[in-house]
Amino acid sequence: MSIVDIEGLTFSFSRKEAPVIKDFSLSVGKGELVGILGQSGSGKSTLLRLISGLETPLSGTISIAGTTVVSNHVFIQPENRGVGMVFQDYALFPHMTVKENILFGLSKMPRKDRKQRVDEMLELVQMEKFEKRFPHELSGGQQQRIALARALAPKPKVLLMDEPFSNLDADLKESIREELFNILRKADMTCIMVTHDRNDVEAACDYSIVMGQADVKNHISPKKFQSIK
Repeated sequence: MSIVDIEGLTFSFSRKEAPVIKDFSLSVGKGELVGILGQSGSGKSTLLRLISGLETPLSGTISIAGTTVVSNHVFIQPENRGVGMVFQDYALFPHMTVKENILFGLSKMPRKDRKQRVDEMLELVQMEKFEKRFPHELSGGQQQRIALARALAPKPKVLLMDEPFSNLDADLKESIREELFNILRKADMTCIMVTHDRNDVEAACDYSIVMGQADVKNHISPKKFQSIK
């Protein structure tokens, strides 16, 4: 079953400029983790913005879990697409505790169910003892785990991650990367991750797509899934 289906997607920042993304198609199955590789300006982060609804394409269609969220005649608002986002800088609210940050995305969930969902997310990312701390009291790796917990809390259909490891130093990056992918596999989460680092993809992605290369345009590499116990 496909969770994300993209057909003929084209996007330009201006009708006078050449398209950043042209006639792009992609299908992502349930539970798959897909890496989007490319240099700066190749359109990889723009692709995430199109899927999430933060940008509108010139043409093409995007469907999430069988529902068309954008086409020539349809545009579903970002908050109604069932998409979770983990940003490069984590985007945690500095004035909110860990618990409050996770609760922020649960406004549509019945109030009686929210505490249980927060507890489930804290357990998933192994941060149960940190719920009363503020972001500045956490390490970079801990902040990333809370950002992931907040994104997963509303039970999105797909998770989008934009350069999730770029703010971590080299020594921390490898261990945090493995932890993160373990969490995603445990949650059976469909995920699209943008990165410039091929090591991120080779660590656990099912396959990768290289954007912005004329000779490898939208190339899907052989499957490189590495099972994580």
